[in-house]
Amino acid sequence: MADPETVLVTGGTGFIGSYVARDLADAGHDVVAYDLATDVRILEKLGVADAVEVVRGDVTDPTSVIRAIRETGATRVVHLAALLTSLARENPRDAARVNVLGTNNVFEAARTLDDQIERVAWASSAAVYAPPANYDGEWVDEDELVYPDTLYGATKEYNEHQAKVYFEDHDVSHVGLRPTVAYGPYRETGGSAFLANIVEKPAVGEPFAVEYGDQVIDWQYVEDIAQAFRKAAFAPESALGRRVYNVRGEVATIREAAETVERIVPDADLEVSDEGELPWTQTLDMTAAREDLGYEPEYDLEAGFREYVRVLREERGLEPVA
Repeated sequence: MADPETVLVTGGTGFIGSYVARDLADAGHDVVAYDLATDVRILEKLGVADAVEVVRGDVTDPTSVIRAIRETGATRVVHLAALLTSLARENPRDAARVNVLGTNNVFEAARTLDDQIERVAWASSAAVYAPPANYDGEWVDEDELVYPDTLYGATKEYNEHQAKVYFEDHDVSHVGLRPTVAYGPYRETGGSAFLANIVEKPAVGEPFAVEYGDQVIDWQYVEDIAQAFRKAAFAPESALGRRVYNVRGEVATIREAAETVERIVPDADLEVSDEGELPWTQTLDMTAAREDLGYEPEYDLEAGFREYVRVLREERGLEPVA
């Protein structure tokens, strides 16, 4: 394990950010959650609210970012703050300001405080890839076509370019990760909320109908994404064969996911059809992350879904499933 350090997590009170904060705290690090929102509800549910310092700040304000890093003594930054796909679509100027300018402010702070900051681990996205029809092979690696069809993906693609420049011109050490869609307890709503509902509705006894039955999704449990960011933040420079990595969980069709839920919740009322077409590329090759970062998902589909169901039923006061 790396020696304890102070890690600042932007977006640290959000869904993924809270899990990253817990993962880092469990690894012995001092954690600062830097966020516009100071609601610690998820941190409390994860049992680490008392172990995480919460600092209110705005990534679009460069002075705020630099001040927070300097005053907390953070030596590493995990940068997650962003407007996600649906919000980016509805608020394109805000998306550019938060996702692009906010990321620039983090890299600029790392350049300015180069005697303090050792590494920036930051969230790119599988959204940088083109839709699945653009790829011939079964698995898509980091060097294949990057051509996003959403504004959110475009902001992430731009950030990969500016990260490259900050590394080459200013020696800012960074590692970007391209996760897909995270699932798990306390997930916020978003454009892919129907994926969470495949688990959430049956878990609490509600019916749910879903399309896209024969199409493949990367089911990435949030705790695995959290450990990926910790490993990205602390991997030795000598281990890094690249600067941007695919990370994934377990690839399975919507129908296979529904069947997994039905094994866990035998009375699940799930209806699956094969209508519709998903635009996302999900079959990511993560050989490089395994080899360079030592990343290995700990949750397969059944283990992740089972834990998700357990928490949901416990929160509703329902009997646990067998």
